[in-house]
Amino acid sequence: MEHQALFWAHETACVDDPAGVGERTRVWHFAHIMKGAVVGKDCSIGQNVFIGAGAVVGDGVKIQNNVSVYDRVTLEDHVFCGPSMVFTNVINPRSHISRKQEYRATLIRQGATLGANATILCGLTIGRFAFIGAGAVVTRDVSDFALITGNPGRQQGWVCRCGVKLLLPVQAGRRRVACRVCKATYRGAGSKLIEGVGE
Repeated sequence: MEHQALFWAHETACVDDPAGVGERTRVWHFAHIMKGAVVGKDCSIGQNVFIGAGAVVGDGVKIQNNVSVYDRVTLEDHVFCGPSMVFTNVINPRSHISRKQEYRATLIRQGATLGANATILCGLTIGRFAFIGAGAVVTRDVSDFALITGNPGRQQGWVCRCGVKLLLPVQAGRRRVACRVCKATYRGAGSKLIEGVGE
Protein backbone atom coordinates (compact mmCIF):
# COMPACT_ATOMS: atom_id res chain seq x y z
CA MET A 1 0.00 0.00 0.00
CA GLU A 2 1.18 3.56 -0.62
CA HIS A 3 1.11 4.39 3.08
CA GLN A 4 3.69 1.74 3.85
CA ALA A 5 6.42 3.83 2.24
CA LEU A 6 5.85 6.60 4.82
CA PHE A 7 7.00 4.56 7.84
CA TRP A 8 9.16 1.52 8.51
CA ALA A 9 8.00 -1.77 10.03
CA HIS A 10 10.00 -4.91 10.70
CA GLU A 11 8.81 -7.92 8.71
CA THR A 12 7.54 -9.60 11.91
CA ALA A 13 5.39 -6.61 12.90
CA CYS A 14 1.63 -6.60 12.27
CA VAL A 15 0.18 -3.25 11.22
CA ASP A 16 -3.50 -3.79 10.49
CA ASP A 17 -4.06 -0.40 8.87
CA PRO A 18 -0.93 1.31 7.55
CA ALA A 19 -2.94 4.51 7.01
CA GLY A 20 -3.12 4.91 10.79
CA VAL A 21 0.67 5.25 11.21
CA GLY A 22 2.50 8.54 10.73
CA GLU A 23 5.54 9.38 8.66
CA ARG A 24 9.00 8.27 9.78
CA THR A 25 7.63 6.09 12.57
CA ARG A 26 9.57 2.86 13.18
CA VAL A 27 7.75 -0.32 14.24
CA TRP A 28 10.01 -3.03 15.62
CA HIS A 29 9.90 -6.84 15.92
CA PHE A 30 6.61 -8.55 16.78
CA ALA A 31 4.72 -5.31 17.45
CA HIS A 32 0.99 -5.23 16.68
CA ILE A 33 -0.90 -2.05 15.81
CA MET A 34 -4.62 -2.75 15.46
CA LYS A 35 -6.94 -1.22 12.90
CA GLY A 36 -8.45 1.95 14.34
CA ALA A 37 -5.37 2.91 16.34
CA VAL A 38 -3.82 6.28 15.58
CA VAL A 39 -0.01 6.55 15.73
CA GLY A 40 1.68 9.85 14.98
CA LYS A 41 4.82 10.68 13.05
CA ASP A 42 8.42 10.18 14.25
CA CYS A 43 7.46 7.52 16.82
CA SER A 44 9.45 4.49 17.92
CA ILE A 45 7.31 1.42 18.63
CA GLY A 46 9.47 -1.16 20.38
CA GLN A 47 9.62 -4.93 20.21
CA ASN A 48 6.46 -6.79 21.31
CA VAL A 49 4.40 -3.60 21.72
CA PHE A 50 0.61 -3.82 21.33
CA ILE A 51 -1.48 -0.76 20.41
CA GLY A 52 -5.24 -1.27 20.66
CA ALA A 53 -7.91 -0.15 18.22
CA GLY A 54 -9.07 2.71 20.43
CA ALA A 55 -5.63 4.01 21.39
CA VAL A 56 -4.16 7.34 20.28
CA VAL A 57 -0.39 7.92 20.11
CA GLY A 58 0.89 11.42 19.34
CA ASP A 59 3.99 12.56 17.46
CA GLY A 60 7.49 11.75 18.65
CA VAL A 61 6.36 9.13 21.18
CA LYS A 62 8.80 6.40 22.25
CA ILE A 63 7.28 3.14 23.45
CA GLN A 64 9.91 0.71 24.67
CA ASN A 65 9.67 -3.10 24.52
CA ASN A 66 6.78 -5.12 25.98
CA VAL A 67 4.23 -2.32 26.48
CA SER A 68 0.50 -2.65 25.73
CA VAL A 69 -1.35 0.58 24.96
CA TYR A 70 -4.98 -0.41 25.36
CA ASP A 71 -8.23 1.11 24.07
CA ARG A 72 -8.99 4.56 25.50
CA VAL A 73 -5.36 5.29 26.34
CA THR A 74 -4.10 8.55 24.80
CA LEU A 75 -0.42 9.45 24.67
CA GLU A 76 0.16 13.06 23.70
CA ASP A 77 3.25 14.21 21.79
CA HIS A 78 6.72 13.19 23.02
CA VAL A 79 5.60 10.79 25.76
CA PHE A 80 8.17 8.18 26.81
CA CYS A 81 6.97 4.71 27.90
CA GLY A 82 9.75 2.69 29.53
CA PRO A 83 10.24 -1.06 29.05
CA SER A 84 7.43 -3.27 30.36
CA MET A 85 5.44 -0.43 31.92
CA VAL A 86 1.71 -1.21 32.25
CA PHE A 87 -1.56 0.51 31.42
CA THR A 88 -4.90 -0.83 32.62
CA ASN A 89 -8.38 -0.04 31.28
CA VAL A 90 -10.82 -1.63 33.75
CA ILE A 91 -10.88 -0.86 37.48
CA ASN A 92 -12.33 -4.20 38.65
CA PRO A 93 -11.62 -6.94 36.06
CA ARG A 94 -13.04 -10.44 36.27
CA SER A 95 -12.43 -13.09 33.63
CA HIS A 96 -16.07 -14.26 33.73
CA ILE A 97 -17.60 -10.75 33.37
CA SER A 98 -17.21 -8.68 30.21
CA ARG A 99 -16.57 -5.05 31.10
CA LYS A 100 -15.63 -3.65 27.68
CA GLN A 101 -18.31 -0.97 28.09
CA GLU A 102 -16.62 0.15 31.32
CA TYR A 103 -13.17 0.99 29.96
CA ARG A 104 -11.86 4.15 31.58
CA ALA A 105 -9.95 6.74 29.58
CA THR A 106 -6.33 7.40 30.53
CA LEU A 107 -4.55 10.54 29.35
CA ILE A 108 -0.77 10.93 29.35
CA ARG A 109 0.00 14.58 28.64
CA GLN A 110 2.77 16.02 26.48
CA GLY A 111 6.35 15.12 27.33
CA ALA A 112 5.61 12.86 30.31
CA THR A 113 7.95 9.96 31.16
CA LEU A 114 6.63 6.62 32.44
CA GLY A 115 9.55 4.62 33.82
CA ALA A 116 10.31 0.95 33.32
CA ASN A 117 7.80 -1.38 35.01
CA ALA A 118 5.61 1.51 36.19
CA THR A 119 1.87 0.79 36.42
CA ILE A 120 -0.75 3.43 35.55
CA LEU A 121 -4.25 2.62 36.79
CA CYS A 122 -7.03 3.46 34.35
CA GLY A 123 -9.02 6.67 34.38
CA LEU A 124 -6.10 8.92 35.36
CA THR A 125 -4.38 11.93 33.83
CA ILE A 126 -0.60 12.22 34.01
CA GLY A 127 0.43 15.87 33.64
CA ARG A 128 2.76 17.53 31.15
CA PHE A 129 6.42 16.60 31.61
CA ALA A 130 5.65 14.59 34.75
CA PHE A 131 8.18 11.89 35.58
CA ILE A 132 6.94 8.52 36.86
CA GLY A 133 9.86 6.58 38.34
CA ALA A 134 10.66 2.96 37.53
CA GLY A 135 8.32 0.53 39.26
CA ALA A 136 5.93 3.20 40.58
CA VAL A 137 2.23 2.34 40.88
CA VAL A 138 0.15 5.42 40.05
CA THR A 139 -3.30 5.47 41.65
CA ARG A 140 -4.26 9.15 41.30
CA ASP A 141 -3.92 12.03 38.85
CA VAL A 142 -0.44 13.55 38.56
CA SER A 143 0.36 17.27 38.22
CA ASP A 144 2.48 18.80 35.47
CA PHE A 145 6.22 18.40 36.20
CA ALA A 146 5.62 16.16 39.24
CA LEU A 147 8.12 13.43 40.18
CA ILE A 148 6.34 10.27 41.37
CA THR A 149 7.96 7.17 42.89
CA GLY A 150 6.93 4.19 45.01
CA ASN A 151 3.92 1.94 45.58
CA PRO A 152 1.51 3.57 45.89
CA GLY A 153 3.08 6.38 43.92
CA ARG A 154 3.74 9.57 45.87
CA GLN A 155 5.16 12.88 44.79
CA GLN A 156 8.84 13.28 45.64
CA GLY A 157 9.39 16.69 44.07
CA TRP A 158 9.40 18.33 40.66
CA VAL A 159 11.28 17.88 37.38
CA CYS A 160 12.15 20.28 34.59
CA ARG A 161 10.87 19.69 31.08
CA CYS A 162 14.43 18.47 30.34
CA GLY A 163 14.08 15.73 33.00
CA VAL A 164 16.35 17.14 35.74
CA LYS A 165 15.02 17.22 39.31
CA LEU A 166 14.29 20.75 40.53
CA LEU A 167 14.97 22.22 43.97
CA LEU A 168 12.47 24.89 45.04
CA PRO A 169 13.86 27.37 47.58
CA VAL A 170 11.55 29.76 49.41
CA GLN A 171 12.21 33.36 48.42
CA ALA A 172 10.03 36.14 49.85
CA GLY A 173 7.14 33.75 50.24
CA ARG A 174 7.35 32.43 46.68
CA ARG A 175 9.13 29.32 45.47
CA ARG A 176 11.16 30.04 42.34
CA VAL A 177 13.79 27.99 40.61
CA ALA A 178 15.85 27.83 37.43
CA CYS A 179 16.90 24.45 36.08
CA ARG A 180 20.63 23.98 36.66
CA VAL A 181 21.00 22.35 33.22
CA CYS A 182 18.74 24.08 30.71
CA LYS A 183 18.02 27.25 32.78
CA ALA A 184 14.25 27.03 32.28
CA THR A 185 12.45 28.92 35.06
CA TYR A 186 9.54 27.88 37.26
CA ARG A 187 7.46 29.11 40.18
CA GLY A 188 5.61 26.98 42.69
CA ALA A 189 1.97 27.94 43.19
CA GLY A 190 0.31 25.82 45.84
CA SER A 191 0.26 22.26 44.56
CA LYS A 192 1.25 23.28 41.02
CA LEU A 193 4.39 24.32 39.20
CA ILE A 194 4.21 27.10 36.64
CA GLU A 195 6.94 27.39 33.99
CA GLY A 196 8.37 30.43 32.30
CA VAL A 197 8.44 32.66 35.40
CA GLY A 198 11.73 34.46 35.97
CA GLU A 199 13.13 36.08 39.07
